[in-house]
Amino acid sequence: MPSILLLALGVGVATALLISVVFHFLTPADDSVLSPLEKNCQKIANEGYKIHSIYPDSNPDDLPDDDLKRLLYLDDLWIKECVAALPADSIFSIINNVERDFSYGE
Repeated sequence: MPSILLLALGVGVATALLISVVFHFLTPADDSVLSPLEKNCQKIANEGYKIHSIYPDSNPDDLPDDDLKRLLYLDDLWIKECVAALPADSIFSIINNVERDFSYGE
């Protein structure tokens, strides 16, 4: 009789562990959820990268006026809203996730 109880207890524990593992893999991880500030900073970084990639070897004085003004505006936003407000790990995460797949015609 005690062996049947131990077997039933073991099966119950194993079943609970198996269900826990299944739920763990089926539940989506929300680690990539960004705060509204981080989303805004990601947009700023993406747009700034696009301008930098169009003129990779240019001196800032060589940029067209509109692009130079836009780049300076984005740099100012980046410093004031992102670097000053977010922790370093968020900043590096945003930088590492910059969209690098776009065409120059956009």
